[in-house]
Amino acid sequence: MSGSASRASIYEKMIIRNDKKEANIVAKISSFNYFESVYSPEVTANLVFVDVSGTLKADKAQDTQERLGSIKSSLPIVGDEDLEFKISSKSGTLDFSKKPLRVNSAPVISEDSNRQSIFLSLVSNATIDNLEIKNPTITYKGRISSTVKKILKELKIRKFKIDKTRNNYDFISRSKGGLDLITDLCRRSIPIKGDPGFFFYETQDGHNFKAIDNLISKSPVETYTYTGGLLSNLDNDENDFRIVRPPKFLKDQNIKERKKWMSSRNIFYNPATLEVEEKFYTLKGAEGEIGTKVSKTLGKDIDYRNGSSSGYSKTNHITLDIGSLDYQNLTPNNDPREWQAKSPMRYNLLHSQMMEIQVPCNLELRAGDVIKVEIERQGDDKELGGLDEHTSGKYLILHLCHHFDSKRSFTSMTIARDTYGLHVKDYEKNSSNRGSAFNNNDEEEN
Repeated sequence: MSGSASRASIYEKMIIRNDKKEANIVAKISSFNYFESVYSPEVTANLVFVDVSGTLKADKAQDTQERLGSIKSSLPIVGDEDLEFKISSKSGTLDFSKKPLRVNSAPVISEDSNRQSIFLSLVSNATIDNLEIKNPTITYKGRISSTVKKILKELKIRKFKIDKTRNNYDFISRSKGGLDLITDLCRRSIPIKGDPGFFFYETQDGHNFKAIDNLISKSPVETYTYTGGLLSNLDNDENDFRIVRPPKFLKDQNIKERKKWMSSRNIFYNPATLEVEEKFYTLKGAEGEIGTKVSKTLGKDIDYRNGSSSGYSKTNHITLDIGSLDYQNLTPNNDPREWQAKSPMRYNLLHSQMMEIQVPCNLELRAGDVIKVEIERQGDDKELGGLDEHTSGKYLILHLCHHFDSKRSFTSMTIARDTYGLHVKDYEKNSSNRGSAFNNNDEEEN
């Protein structure tokens, strides 16, 4: 496809169907939005289409004359229908022809004498299947990554990638859907190397159970630049990798907030032995008993003051989570104190800097990808030239939306990183290749 990436994309396929009927709504679409998030085990989408009377044959006939009705009334659209779609742009294809999304709701948002605008809310089929709990008390034992694989196969999910964990967790499901179970396991999971903390999420490629440290270790898949002001010529393909609007900064370094979780005193109660134990955890780990220095970051190396057991910002009272089966399953590789105290730190750290950006449509991007952002100095500093070292650098895509309408196509992202500023050595690397391999501890299964 020629032209700029922001030009209107092509709806190659847009078919809604139930068990008996189908309707092609390609020519009726007003807008379409597709969403991914590292915090969501499902992709979602929504669209608006114009529904005109006389489009479909009605189910019932009066005498010998067939009546014609709108798609919503004659298909009908009542929820639980499938939507197969395929959208093409210069950057690639968004293809859900073989794995349709499911209609969650279909309210009428406007109407006149013979026309209606219908809003379709769409969810992944896995989401609907997750609501059906066939066995409320399933027992799971062993390595967490193996449990995740087992649950996904039980849900008949075939495409997935899983990072191996080094810790076990034995438990009974307690009336939760499979996707909810895996989401609960994220905070309990420790990768082979690195700090506790995983994400479970779906992209157009399938489901992912990924360690935070492995995600941020990937090379950037693209580089986007911002030089100030709105782009005046979006039709110029030279602007395909420009940020089209001023970045919206959602969160910046906050010392007061950071101090609340960077160092903690943790009092653990063991329900099996009735013992109480006190442990200090810090981000720096220079003096803490079990404290650790975070070795993998997207920005500058962590260098926080007062990161030791000699000073802490809060006290946590924690019931030791030893699972619901083997109460003696406490080993150096399976110590719940590690993830119970450290995974909240890892999640909080990841959101040290956050911003929203919008770029010309890029269907190659995924939630969980790393991108490089180059923001030119602004204001009086612009005369000095070069990049703003405070805001430029590598970021992880937390949330992603591909937006399509009759005129333009854009990709909007919420991006974040775990530390402040620009890693010079990372900036100097020329690494923009998709599909960069994870470290050797990554386990991909599908």
